[in-house]
Amino acid sequence: MAKDFNQAIVMGNLTRDPEMRTTPSGQNVTSFSIATNRSWQDQSGEKKDAVEYHNVVAWGKLGELVDTYLKKGRKALVLGRLQTRSWEAEDGSKRQRTEIVASDINFVGGQSEGSSFTDNNTAVQKPSKTKDAPAEDLGEGEINLDDIPF
Repeated sequence: MAKDFNQAIVMGNLTRDPEMRTTPSGQNVTSFSIATNRSWQDQSGEKKDAVEYHNVVAWGKLGELVDTYLKKGRKALVLGRLQTRSWEAEDGSKRQRTEIVASDINFVGGQSEGSSFTDNNTAVQKPSKTKDAPAEDLGEGEINLDDIPF
C-alpha cells in the first residue's frame, strides 16, 4: 500500500503584511498570503496571465520570524502541508479555508537574502553569491534556487 503525501511548495510575493496572533493556550501563529503568477499562450497564440493566492500559517518561532522579517511585496519560498479547516460564521453559515501550514520558509531577495527558517526553530544564513565565487554545496535537502528551471 502506497503512503499518502501532502506537500505544498510555493514561491511568490506576500500580498499583505503578516498578522501574528496568540492562541488562548499561549502559542503564536502568524498568517499571511502569497501570490503566484502563471503565464501561458492560448490556442490563438495570445499571452494569458493568471494569479493564484495562497493562504499560509506559520506556528511558534517560525511565525515570529515571519512577523519580524517579512512584509507585503517581499518574495518568499514556502514549504509545508495543505490543511482545510471549517467553522461556523457569526451569521450561522458554514465556512471553509484551505491553507498551507508552513514547515520551512526561505526569504528571497532584499536585506535578508538567502535566509531560511524552519519550524524546528533553526535559522540558517546562506552566504550571498558573487560572480567570482564558486558554486557552494548547500547540503542535503536544501533547494538551490539557481537550479530551478523557471
